[in-house]
Amino acid sequence: MKNLLFIMLLTSSVFVSSGQGMKEITKAIKAGDASTLAQYFDEDVELTILDEVDNFTKSEAKAAVKEFFNDHKPKSYNQVHEGKSKGAGGQYIIGNLSTSSGKFRVYLYMRVENGKYFIQELRFEE
Repeated sequence: MKNLLFIMLLTSSVFVSSGQGMKEITKAIKAGDASTLAQYFDEDVELTILDEVDNFTKSEAKAAVKEFFNDHKPKSYNQVHEGKSKGAGGQYIIGNLSTSSGKFRVYLYMRVENGKYFIQELRFEE
């Protein structure tokens, strides 16, 4: 019985920390906070900003996203969909970002390891 209780507590804490990561990512996009968002970047990130696609290191991606948020100040962000990817064990988020210079569709693909999120792909598209 003690083992069952321990497993239940451990499992629920993993789900709480996982949910917390998703909330932090969403809050960072909504606030235009590249520094907080970058905490969830994987070592390499495929970044699409409008029509430009490239692979960046974590620090390069942070600088590019910071520049995007400086040029397009977020007004609001709402998450439209989230889910688990088939096979790869990853998760994704799709949302709409309204900024001072227009609206963007935001796509994130993340790998999840031990309840932690690592953003591998981030796209801001018109």
